[in-house]
Amino acid sequence: MKKIMIINGPNLNFLGIREKNIYGNDDYESICSYIKEKFSDKKVRIDILQSNSEGKIIDFLQSAYFRSFDGIVINPGAYTHYSYAILDAIKSISVPTVEVHLSNIHEREEFRKTSVTAAACIAQIYGKGKDGYVEAIELLLKEKNF
Repeated sequence: MKKIMIINGPNLNFLGIREKNIYGNDDYESICSYIKEKFSDKKVRIDILQSNSEGKIIDFLQSAYFRSFDGIVINPGAYTHYSYAILDAIKSISVPTVEVHLSNIHEREEFRKTSVTAAACIAQIYGKGKDGYVEAIELLLKEKNF
């Protein structure tokens, strides 16, 4: 069985509460359930984690390496735009990683158009809501030839 880790960054636990006009009405738990349901018939284990702390996100990334995960999907939230520490962590673990954003970051505020973490990822998916996570996992499964 292949293993995919999904890491969600700050404020994603407030989905369904925050800025519904941008992020929609689905709450965090329903999105997690949706993702797992999409892959329930496949031979893939999906672990979904969330933290509002940069250091904890780095701990998750390093854990994926030490626990031999086959791929990572990361939504770094606002850390996307300035966390060189998360960039370095992704680069250091050699686990294929896809960056995901629920909203279209290129159609929002100017600062959101820059991702420092994308440089360490094999792809960036944005503006597809919860289906962006599904697309990212499918990309990893294809990439790893599961």
